[in-house]
Amino acid sequence: MTAPSVSIQAEPFEPGAEIARIEAALAGRAGAVVTFTGLCRDEGGRLAALELEHYPGMAESEILRVAEEAAARWPLQAVRVIHRHGRVAPGDGIVLVVTASSHRVAAFEGASFLMDYLKTRAPFWKREHRADGTTGGWVEATEADDAAAGRWA
Repeated sequence: MTAPSVSIQAEPFEPGAEIARIEAALAGRAGAVVTFTGLCRDEGGRLAALELEHYPGMAESEILRVAEEAAARWPLQAVRVIHRHGRVAPGDGIVLVVTASSHRVAAFEGASFLMDYLKTRAPFWKREHRADGTTGGWVEATEADDAAAGRWA
């Protein structure tokens, strides 16, 4: 297993390049690579951008802790998490999770576990910037997000 890798960054990411790096590092040992890319939605034209804030250092270490937990729970050969901060426009990527394993079930479950954590407990705060120029409130996890995360307890 390669060590889990976490990046918190303002810059956009390239999912294909991240996948290619993992596949090259594993040199044919993985049987499955699962990816999830979370995109900023425009909410039917209502949203101009999302602003994401975090505590530098704390966010990275907490996400790395959970990535290591995923690697301990499933036989993952690689874990890569990228989460953006700053202002993100509709259509742009906010989060990328890549997991690799010998078999698909572990890769899917590891990626799902990580995304459920990122949606509900990761130390990020999201605020809407509306297309009409107003600033909305802070966005909270939904009940459905919390219910999905509850299956891993």
